[in-house]
Amino acid sequence: MYPFGKGMARYVPLLLLLIPFALYVVFYFGPSVMTVIYSFTDVKNLPGSTMKFVGLENYHDLFYSGNSGERWRSITNTLIFMFIVTIVQNGVALFVAVLLNQRLRGDYFYRAVFFLPVVLGVAVVALIWGMMFDPMSGPVNMLYDWLFGYKDMFFASFTHAFGYIIFVQIWMYMGYSMLIFLAGLQSVPKDLYEAGYIDGTSKWQSFRHITFPLIAPSFTVNMLLSIIGAMSTFDIILATTDGRFNTRTMAYDVYKETFRGSLDMGLPSALSVVQFLIILVFVVVAVRQTRKREVEY
Repeated sequence: MYPFGKGMARYVPLLLLLIPFALYVVFYFGPSVMTVIYSFTDVKNLPGSTMKFVGLENYHDLFYSGNSGERWRSITNTLIFMFIVTIVQNGVALFVAVLLNQRLRGDYFYRAVFFLPVVLGVAVVALIWGMMFDPMSGPVNMLYDWLFGYKDMFFASFTHAFGYIIFVQIWMYMGYSMLIFLAGLQSVPKDLYEAGYIDGTSKWQSFRHITFPLIAPSFTVNMLLSIIGAMSTFDIILATTDGRFNTRTMAYDVYKETFRGSLDMGLPSALSVVQFLIILVFVVVAVRQTRKREVEY
């Protein structure tokens, strides 16, 4: 019954897996391992440069050097960004998914509208909201002036720029989380709702005791993707503020130190390792907590 026959033909599946495995090792696993190794060295981003082991010196410089204050501020911004994006994005996505699951007229159109920002790309999204939030002639500033007699600098504001970036991030990826929730909602058996209706449950009780436990796997996936995505975000920051006005995050610092900073590769490698460990801790805790609510049916 084996579809690949006998003899050497039995090894065809292994040969088919060899190419993607090699690509994974070369472009993902290998660079990840080298990043950890570089974090303990003074390697430079120069051809033919020598590499010397320096121990934990790069990690010490991250938090105790002259610009360690900026580093701690980036870590704080990253955690704030992650918490707000994860909570608000999943909350709004779940609300929208529940509404669209009611079989409203034109629900497929609404799905496309909410998912559209996901496929636009960061550059297009940054251009759109750059024009919307233009301090001089943007429609949002005109609306602010008309309603509140107030004008904002938006992406050029030291106090509000980071909040607007969080808003754009949620707007851009909420549709992706919505589709995952919607898939989970549509997999819930209808007879469970009918049984609950016979027992006299309200809509809120049905959602709390039937819907939410059964879509917990979708919630786990969205939590995982939101945490990793938010902690790794740098592109929308690069495209809107370029890290100015107190909007730097750890991911942006890794990019800046690697491609636009000094030639030292050890420091950004150490920062990447620290970022990975922080992401790992939050992902493990979040997944363990959300999986406790998962039920089988």
